[in-house]
Amino acid sequence: MNAQTSNRMSSFRWVICGMLFLATTINYMDRQVLSLTWKDFIALDFHWNDNDYGNITATFSLFYAFISLFAGKFIDWMGTKKGYVWAIVIWSLGACLHAACGWATMRLTGIADVETLRAVTEGSKLALMVSTLSVWLFLACRIILATGESGNFPAAIKVTAEFFPKKDRAYATSIFNAGASVGALAAPLTIPVLAEHMGWEMAFIIIGAIGFVWAGAWLLLYAAPAHNRFVSAEELAYIESDRQEDAAADRQPAAEERKFSLLDCFRYRQTWAFIMGKLLTDGVWWFFLFWAPAYFSELGYPSSSGMGQLLIFVLYLIVTLVSIFGGYLPKLFVEKMGMHPYAGRMRAMLMFAVLPVFAMFAQPLAGVSPWWPCVIIGLAGAGHQAWSANLYSTIGDMFPKSAIATITGIGTMFGGLCSFAINKCSGMLFTYADRMGEAFSFFGTTGKPAGYMMVFCYCAVAYLLAWVIMKLLVPRYKPVQG
Repeated sequence: MNAQTSNRMSSFRWVICGMLFLATTINYMDRQVLSLTWKDFIALDFHWNDNDYGNITATFSLFYAFISLFAGKFIDWMGTKKGYVWAIVIWSLGACLHAACGWATMRLTGIADVETLRAVTEGSKLALMVSTLSVWLFLACRIILATGESGNFPAAIKVTAEFFPKKDRAYATSIFNAGASVGALAAPLTIPVLAEHMGWEMAFIIIGAIGFVWAGAWLLLYAAPAHNRFVSAEELAYIESDRQEDAAADRQPAAEERKFSLLDCFRYRQTWAFIMGKLLTDGVWWFFLFWAPAYFSELGYPSSSGMGQLLIFVLYLIVTLVSIFGGYLPKLFVEKMGMHPYAGRMRAMLMFAVLPVFAMFAQPLAGVSPWWPCVIIGLAGAGHQAWSANLYSTIGDMFPKSAIATITGIGTMFGGLCSFAINKCSGMLFTYADRMGEAFSFFGTTGKPAGYMMVFCYCAVAYLLAWVIMKLLVPRYKPVQG
């Protein structure tokens, strides 16, 4: 007897949620390999500075933003089963290819071995050639990585809408979205160790190869709920309970089947509300993700040290534990207070928009103890992840399932633009502030710390600003009916 014909309530939707969690964990571990190896390993080989790294992360963000515009449409067209596999295979391939950048740089510059590469005189013509060429090679690999990774969230959000009713989607999203922080949590415990003992190249290969295993498992397990042998009739009825509620409210279920073009999507204020929620805030998370290891290294705790790894671990442990509650909070508002899911989501988002405000105290308290910025950035990151889980769920509140991946891709594109701006400006700002030293000051800090202070201040206010704009665009629940 399969689950469809069983009278018992199955819970296969949570298995699917677990698969989304694993995919997102892999996604962020692949993304983190570079941030955890460039400062203490890769830069030694290729003579990079902050601006070089900023250019790489900024270009990754820019291309990620561009391709995301089409990734969501691709997922809606291809379907979540095949589309997700294509996405993870491409990004896993891109992750593994980073390992060949050192070999390619030496071949193209005629350098015989790593020792000779590291011994190149700083500031020489050859050093400039090595750094420039290696940056371009890493950029090529990051573009492949971005192409695949851009499909993760459109596919995951669409799968969540397929397998969960509206009242549960924020909680399910917060669980799989916690993979971002768990990936960032596992990364400092594994990647620097791999890089230290096996070389930074093997860190890219080993972490990248995990995605191919996930793709095989996804092909075996996934099917739409109505056709999935693991989903019982009772669970299917629960998953599709929104349709019954829509019918009772005299809403037209046919809107679920309407196909939206990219241009159609931009006609709606609901789309622009989601765009603004992503545009103003995504860069904050990516700044923490890409620059936190380097920041603690600047404080004297490199990612290769036990203390540096512990700081990053605790930071993302805070993010993980706090952010999961962020997805459950709207469910409490709905079930205990009788609020509409969208109203509950917006109230929760306002509450979590306050947590990043404390980011402005990270730099001033860094001189007291590195644990202060660790905890503060952890709370700010948790605020982002809780905000993000609820923000993604507003798409399912407002749009039919046929448009969910497309809208997610559009918002992700604008979020990537924010990340590009923050990472590019941060690299330039930190290089400039370091060169100017005491002549560069901001809010009582000087030099590179002043640069970090400036970025932390933006992080502090971004979410409250985004919430106000979203509320102005969509003051109350108003679904798109077509």
